[in-house]
Amino acid sequence: MDGGERGSGTEIIPLFPLETPLFPGVVLPLDIFEPRYRRLMADLTALPADSARRRFGVVSIRQGWEVERVAPAAALYDVGCTAVVRAIAAQADGGYQVVAVGSDRFRLLDVLVPGNAGTDPPYLRAQVEWLGEEEAAEEAAGDAEGLVGADSGSSAVPEDVVASVARGSLEVLTGSVRNLFARYVAEVSRRQAGAAGPDGGSDGGGPEDDGTAEAAATAELLRGVTGDARALSYLVASAALLTAEDRQALLAESATRRRLGLESRLLRRELTLLRTIGAVPVPLRQFATPMTAN
Repeated sequence: MDGGERGSGTEIIPLFPLETPLFPGVVLPLDIFEPRYRRLMADLTALPADSARRRFGVVSIRQGWEVERVAPAAALYDVGCTAVVRAIAAQADGGYQVVAVGSDRFRLLDVLVPGNAGTDPPYLRAQVEWLGEEEAAEEAAGDAEGLVGADSGSSAVPEDVVASVARGSLEVLTGSVRNLFARYVAEVSRRQAGAAGPDGGSDGGGPEDDGTAEAAATAELLRGVTGDARALSYLVASAALLTAEDRQALLAESATRRRLGLESRLLRRELTLLRTIGAVPVPLRQFATPMTAN
């Protein structure tokens, strides 16, 4: 996964609102056709190919599509993720085909709405502060409370022991979420295959149906993040069919341990709903490769 850390401080970056959050390491293909975002891509293309500024901030829309017509603070969630441009191709109609990858999380401090001056860019910009990950802190504190003696006079367990146990418990949590997600994908795929049966009922579908293909693709993705708890947490957050609010909560969480813990609860909830209500969610591919109607 690509998820390079940035230092502390603030910066003004271009902003690209979408209907769903972007997560670090997740590939984001875009078909750019709206004039203001054509201008954004033209501005990015004018930068050197190796420039660190060839990126924009993706923020999820809380309400409405015309963000500039309402207060940005009310229209947008306050935590987003930068999209680093990996490939960009101008089209004959003036649009762009873009492939970007999620990188750094940030928090919105102020949204700069385009003004009337001819020199202003027509797209949104924002002053942001960079959000770091809490991997070291969470590892040190993960299970400390359960290891320190109850009596005030007892000595604390050595820090290296606390860290070792915390790492072990994180591995257990990671394995649990991996298994839950595999079960969840299998359940979604089975129900999608049934809904797509030849008679339009719930018992159709064959061994080569789309549900099986989705399950196989997701299994391949899981193999690709073996041993990487952080990568797994962002894969689950981006691919599971969760509400925008659930996804936003996962993006805002800075600690992998806590993010995985929340995903464990969400996946159990979704599995219960699938088995109780029998609802068939929209295809997984719509979330694995999000496109924008910008």
